[in-house]
Amino acid sequence: MPGLAASWPICLGYIPIGIAFGVLAGKAGLTPFEIGLMSVVVFAGSAQFIAVSMIASGTGATAIIATAFIVNLRHLLMSSALAVFLKPEKRRKLSLFAYGVTDESFAINYSRFKTGKWNLNQALVLNHTANLVWVGSTVAGGFSGALIPDGAFGIDYALIAMFICLLVFQLRGRIYIITAVMAGIFAVIFALIIPGNLHVIIGSVLAVTICVFIKTESGENSDG
Repeated sequence: MPGLAASWPICLGYIPIGIAFGVLAGKAGLTPFEIGLMSVVVFAGSAQFIAVSMIASGTGATAIIATAFIVNLRHLLMSSALAVFLKPEKRRKLSLFAYGVTDESFAINYSRFKTGKWNLNQALVLNHTANLVWVGSTVAGGFSGALIPDGAFGIDYALIAMFICLLVFQLRGRIYIITAVMAGIFAVIFALIIPGNLHVIIGSVLAVTICVFIKTESGENSDG
């Protein structure tokens, strides 16, 4: 199935990242059941890592929920971009689809929808295949946490590697490469000035804004 075939880069990345999360969550005091429940309910890797770190430091529930909400605000932008392709669809299916939207599934689904050869059923298969792999990997990490030392097997680099892989799949023209490079440079600059993780969002938005202006002024098409 196309959805299964398209999901393999995400699944390959989720396995080591999910195991790493499970290990960290286990060391923070969560049981494998609680780890699996968090993965089902939240299904957001960055928010889950942050939440586990805050749990380990004794932070209160209100602060954890508020932080996860802010971290996941980017989903509003991703959902808005995908909604353009899904106007005729029924709300029940859209609810199932919305649950599975992550950075990785968005990157693949958006690029496939733009070709006009992708539909909601295929996107649902991709999203929920990735979801099952994520939940299973985090639970496995919870069970095996005591056997895996911190940083073993390059687990700490897995998340970065997966995003690099997804970025490469999106580089379909000169303007995309320029945008990616500018976003990286801006993010590094803002990281030296702004505390927390906002430097990534600000750098990305600034780079995209500049490149949209450049593309508009130059009349460069998407294949440029």
